[in-house]
Amino acid sequence: MFGGRVCFLKKDNVFITGYAKLPKGITAAEIYNEIVIGIIVNRYSGEIQDMECSFVTDTAKKYAKELLIGKNLNNIKEIVSDIEDNYFGMAKKSFIAVLINCHERYKIILSKRCK
Repeated sequence: MFGGRVCFLKKDNVFITGYAKLPKGITAAEIYNEIVIGIIVNRYSGEIQDMECSFVTDTAKKYAKELLIGKNLNNIKEIVSDIEDNYFGMAKKSFIAVLINCHERYKIILSKRCK
């Protein structure tokens, strides 16, 4: 129930993608040119259920999952702070930008859910 209205949606989870340019001169930029993240988010709670990204190394992909799965997209400032404090890859700014992009898309989904 949202704002006194009951909303019926097909799925609890939604799939959201985000894209951001990668800095020149790093391996990922030579291969992909931009970072892509796909996340599965519970549309009601904002909790990130799963994610995948276009980082080059498996270690970076695993660490990105560790940083994001279980976090709440409604708390984007907390997620960004966690990345700033713990992720020191060359794509840090792009990683943050793509998550903010996903957050913006999630806000659009929230704004449409009860109309």
